[in-house]
Amino acid sequence: MGKLAVRALRAVLVVVLAGTVFVQAGMVWALVSGSDPEDGSLPLTPLRVITILGMASAQVALVCVWRLVTMVRRGTVFSHAAFRYVDVMIGAIVAAALVWFAVTAINAPGQRDDPGVTVIMAGVGVAILGVALMVLVLRMLLAQAVARDVEAAQMQAELDEVI
Repeated sequence: MGKLAVRALRAVLVVVLAGTVFVQAGMVWALVSGSDPEDGSLPLTPLRVITILGMASAQVALVCVWRLVTMVRRGTVFSHAAFRYVDVMIGAIVAAALVWFAVTAINAPGQRDDPGVTVIMAGVGVAILGVALMVLVLRMLLAQAVARDVEAAQMQAELDEVI
């Protein structure tokens, strides 16, 4: 992975992480201060709490991506240590999907006249779960690569003994 690509990815990760922290801080402030009264159209307090949790799951995934990129740069990504970050990322994506389904459930009663919005929102939740499944497939590919790397190291050791 090239230095430019790593720098660009890290810049994006920093911007997204900073943005989510900023929005979380604003939402926590609105919850604590009570400065933004609910108008009755939507239950804003549960939506704020759910949004804070959803952003936390995204932040966990961002940190895992950062760690994996670091491992790629060091050439250590094909090791058992990488599985921890991939597993945590899968969990964070599933948590984000569950948070999205909670938002869909909170929003659904207000969409009785137009249930298509709820169906679309549920579809987005399924798509988020699809991302988790894609990362799971990539994890399986990583497992195969690590197994091949271990096998190659063993064969090299045997070859070194013979020579």
